[in-house]
Amino acid sequence: MNSAGEPRPEPRAPLPLRQAAEEVAARLAAAGHEALFAGGCVRDELMGLEPKDYDIATSATPAQILEVFPRARDVGEAFGVMLVRHGGRQFEVATFRKDGPYLDGRRPSEVHFSSRDEDAARRDFTINGMFRDPATGELFGCREGERDIRDRLVRAIGDAHARIAEDRLRMLRAVRFAARFGFRIEDGTAAAIREHAPELRAVSPERVGDEMRRMLGHAARAAAARLVEELGLDHAVFGAARGAGAGRNPRLDALAPEAEWTTALAAWIVDRASGGSGGFVTVSQEWRASQCAAVRVRLVLSNRETEAVEAALSQRERIAEEFDQAPHAAKARLVAERGFDDALDILVGDRAADATRWRSEADRILPARRLPTPLVDGAALIAAGFRPGPAFKSLLDLALDAQLEGRIATPEEGIALVRDATAGR
Repeated sequence: MNSAGEPRPEPRAPLPLRQAAEEVAARLAAAGHEALFAGGCVRDELMGLEPKDYDIATSATPAQILEVFPRARDVGEAFGVMLVRHGGRQFEVATFRKDGPYLDGRRPSEVHFSSRDEDAARRDFTINGMFRDPATGELFGCREGERDIRDRLVRAIGDAHARIAEDRLRMLRAVRFAARFGFRIEDGTAAAIREHAPELRAVSPERVGDEMRRMLGHAARAAAARLVEELGLDHAVFGAARGAGAGRNPRLDALAPEAEWTTALAAWIVDRASGGSGGFVTVSQEWRASQCAAVRVRLVLSNRETEAVEAALSQRERIAEEFDQAPHAAKARLVAERGFDDALDILVGDRAADATRWRSEADRILPARRLPTPLVDGAALIAAGFRPGPAFKSLLDLALDAQLEGRIATPEEGIALVRDATAGR
């Protein structure tokens, strides 16, 4: 109800994404400006994929965009980028531009508003350098992109060395696009990446980390890791190029598509430790610690991400070495620890049959992967007359183990068990 006691109107459902983007472009065109879909959305449509967003490139300056969309927000006015909301959707609308010199290997020192062809020429790869008129479907800009999509190629626009010098992160972007789409990196572009690979270490670790999250979070992660190693880009991730075994990652290959990116990173660490060989390989605690420390710094991992990688690596060793021999209660405790299922995902690439068996047993023991609420806690022991002290935890563990094994079913039975165990002490 509003202040007058009338029912509030139901919120409108957002327009279909493409329709909303078409309407934004149409309003700019009606005001006398060229307005085209740009970059990734054009590429995806030509590949028969549904774009997740639509960027719009226009001849309108930021001031002219504001005349058409007074509520547009500046998110990079120096680069001619405005944020426009329409139909419950949000779009980046950018003025055609030509970049000045790149002095920091990341962004141009200045930009100049220009034509669509100059705007296309400044972009990274041919498949991302196309524009499309949303009204007519006509393509503009880097027309080689349409051919390279057919040929399944990632090719730098113009001089590959110059494109990499402008932004060295483009080397990882080339890998990500090639892996994601199942494309090949064009020979000249690949050669330039190999030559400039050591320069990736100069890119901020935050940016490298963001790219690696996107790569390893995708089902094509194994293909991406193979290219990273074959092109010599892994030095920026792990602190050393792999050399022998580069490109062979059986554990990454075996990961389920839905596996977490941190699990993929842990699997990759094991693959590198094993030299790409199959079968179970023990990874020393020292190696695990050194690799986790390296990637934490080089990818700027959060505490949570670091702990996830460390837990997956540690649990992998423990499951393989301890699970089959452990008593029921110890198995339950292991299953409840962080990283258990992530470790099983990695173990599929080590010992597939065992991993399947271990997962089935874990599902029977503790399907929710959480220990039950203890029947006997510290307060219950104190109420029963036990004094807190060095042995307190062992008594609680004794009661919980009995509960997990089904030997007690009530708090009273648990207290009696503890009394029997401590009688005569």
